Amino acid sequence: MTTNISRGPYKPGRIREQSRDLILQAAEAEFACHGFRGATMQRIAESAQVPKANIHYYFSNKLGLYGAVLENTLNLWDTVFNELSSHDEPADVLSRYIDAKIDFSRTHPTASRLFAKEMISGAPHLSAYLQQDYRLWFKQRMSIFESWIAQGKMDDLDPAHVIFMIWASTQYYADFEPQILIATQTQHLTEPAFVAAADSIKHIILKGCGIC
Repeated sequence: MTTNISRGPYKPGRIREQSRDLILQAAEAEFACHGFRGATMQRIAESAQVPKANIHYYFSNKLGLYGAVLENTLNLWDTVFNELSSHDEPADVLSRYIDAKIDFSRTHPTASRLFAKEMISGAPHLSAYLQQDYRLWFKQRMSIFESWIAQGKMDDLDPAHVIFMIWASTQYYADFEPQILIATQTQHLTEPAFVAAADSIKHIILKGCGIC
């Protein structure tokens, strides 16, 4: 095994990571198209161009794979929000977070819509994760907001509702894209349209929080 270390970017660990990523991408599309019940591991394997046994190497069953897809979406969404400090400037942090969330809606609309379907259904497959790790993550984020409020860096608002507004406004551009296209009489949302959306959301959120 150690003789493979000298093969540049083609290390065994990286190959396994790439294989796992391909499986997650294929699974995301399969679940979005057919739902959890209609999705099959065989079609996912065929789409990822890997043997079906490879999927079971990483994920014990379909439920485990589905949960990994949803959790991966949460992780990608929340990366910018993972490292917060009371010493940070809320204008900088919230601006970066909104930009990242809007860009995710542009680049990963399928993942966002799949997550929305799970939430609308009552989060039956993700409830355990949301009730444990995610509650702690959310509580920690709110405590930083509360410290900013105590320092006078932002208005005295309920941090939960500020975060909910950011989630709702940024994810809307992926989850309800057809409504936007109908309302604006356009065929697709361009990258400049997403940038303009992010700028508007930042302006409204920051001013609404008394930050700028």
